[in-house]
Amino acid sequence: MQFGDIEVSIENNVALLEMQRPPNNFFDTELIIAMGDAFEAMDEDNDVRALVLAAQGKHFCAGANFASRERDANRDTPQQRLDPGKGNPLYAAAVRLFECKKPVIAAIQGAAVGGGFGLAVMPDFRIVTPEARFTANFVKLGFHPGFGLTYTLPRIIGIQKAQQMFLTGERIDGETAYAWGLADRLSTLENLRADALSFAGEIAENAPLAILSVRATMRVGTADAVKTQTDHENREQYRLQQTEDHKEGVKAVAERRVGNFQGR
Repeated sequence: MQFGDIEVSIENNVALLEMQRPPNNFFDTELIIAMGDAFEAMDEDNDVRALVLAAQGKHFCAGANFASRERDANRDTPQQRLDPGKGNPLYAAAVRLFECKKPVIAAIQGAAVGGGFGLAVMPDFRIVTPEARFTANFVKLGFHPGFGLTYTLPRIIGIQKAQQMFLTGERIDGETAYAWGLADRLSTLENLRADALSFAGEIAENAPLAILSVRATMRVGTADAVKTQTDHENREQYRLQQTEDHKEGVKAVAERRVGNFQGR
């Protein structure tokens, strides 16, 4: 099955969802909508008990497609411009992912950066390679975290570690992610997908109604909380996007240097 750039295959009660935008798998609204469509289809398929989210190419998701972000911004309605926290099509699509009813395991290689980090944190579990790289580098861009990261990340690694990542913009590798509890299992590039499918199989061999029940209990209120948080994140992103510091941050990151920020 194909949902835009998401290909889905099903075997032994496990659905493999593969992002097909190699090598970087940059996301935009269209990709997240397609992913949400795939998730919903898997929720309706009684033969599927667990999902694996994987990616072609070198990186799991190296961040947002800025060209598409600009295109989305040009489609803003007057109401969205009046209240930037409402009606953002990307974040509306992201919330749909958190509404998925079945367990999701991410197989992560390479970079999970910015919003791509948010996408990596959305699933229930993460299988990673030592070479994986996670960074919430928003402050280096003069920007605010998004994709619900300010809600999801502290609940996985704790407030202190999350704040450390948010305020320094530091990058951690797969082994550090495992030590911090961000990753649930370490694998290798050669075995990553097989290990993620095996983990999903450990879930899928159990009673399907019980899986759905326990998972719903563990994730109760998550989608609503992410919706509230992304509304706030989007307002802050819109505000900071108007600053000179943001323009300087984007330029500095592109030039691989420290930003010369002036607080305006």
